[in-house]
Amino acid sequence: MDNAIVTVKNLTHRFRLSKKTVIKAVDDISFTIQKGEIFGLVGESGSGKSTVARCIMNIYQPTAGEILFHDVNTCDKTAFRQNRKLLQTARQLIFQDSASSLNQRMKVADIIAEPMKINHITPPRGSYREEAAFQLRYVGMDENYLDKYPSEMSGGQRQRVAIARALSMEPELLVADEPIASLDVSIQAQIVNLFKHLQKEHGFSILFIAHDLAMVEYLCDRIGVMYRGKLVELAETAELFAHPLHPYTQMLLSAIPYPDPIRERNRPRMNTEDMIFDTEGTFREIRPNHFVLTKEAAL
Repeated sequence: MDNAIVTVKNLTHRFRLSKKTVIKAVDDISFTIQKGEIFGLVGESGSGKSTVARCIMNIYQPTAGEILFHDVNTCDKTAFRQNRKLLQTARQLIFQDSASSLNQRMKVADIIAEPMKINHITPPRGSYREEAAFQLRYVGMDENYLDKYPSEMSGGQRQRVAIARALSMEPELLVADEPIASLDVSIQAQIVNLFKHLQKEHGFSILFIAHDLAMVEYLCDRIGVMYRGKLVELAETAELFAHPLHPYTQMLLSAIPYPDPIRERNRPRMNTEDMIFDTEGTFREIRPNHFVLTKEAAL
C-alpha cells in the first residue's frame, strides 16, 4: 500500500440520461496500482472499465469517492489546480481507436511533439522533431513516418504513434483503454510485447484495460474483474487464473478458447445468455492478496 502510485477509494460514477433515468456505471469500487506494476482490468462491455479509466484521468468527475495520484486527490478541484502540471504530464492515456485519437490534419512529428509544446517542455534532444524521431524509433518505427498523416498508416502504426506521443512526456502512469481491441491478432501481439518492453525500460505503471484474457494473463501482474460496475474479484495474475473464486470470473475464464481444435470442440459449454451474477456483499480477502465480492465470510 505504501508503494501505491494510484489509490482508488469507494469510486462511484453515475450517468444521468434524463430526469428520471440514472445509470450507475461504477459502483463503490476500491483498488490500488503500485509503482512499476501492470494492473489489468477486465470484464464484458458495459461493466464500467472505461469509466474507471476516464475517472482516473479526470475526463469524468466521479459522483462519489476519491482518486489519489501521489497522494494528490485528483477529484478535488483545488488540489487539481495546484498540481495541474504534474497531473497533465505524469499521467498519459492511450485510447482504443487510434484513428479518432490522433488529429487527422497533423503530421506524425507534430502529433508526438504536441504535448511537449502544450506543457512548455524543452525537448531533451534539441528540437521537437528530433525528439519525435527518437520516440518513433523507440516504438519500432523509422523517421520516414514523421511527415506522414494518420490516414496514411495502418491501425498498428497509428497505435504506435499514440504510444510514442504518450512516452514523450516520460509518464509515471500509462492508462491504456483497450489499446489492442481494434487491431488484427498478429498486431495485437506486437503491441502487447511493446508495452511489456517499454514498461521494463521505463519502470512506469500501467492500467491495462482489455477483453482478451489471454493477453491480460501474459502482460499483467495483478488483475481486477468488473461486472455491472462492481469490482467482483482482485488477485495476482497466476492466483486468479489458478483459483478463480467468483462465479463471473469462472465464467470468463471458461470462455477462453483452447488452442487444440479437437479439445475446444468437445469441451462442455456454459449457457451464459441468461446468467445474472450477484453484486451484493462485501469485498473480502479470501486467500492471501486475493479479494472477492461475497456474502460469505469464507469460500
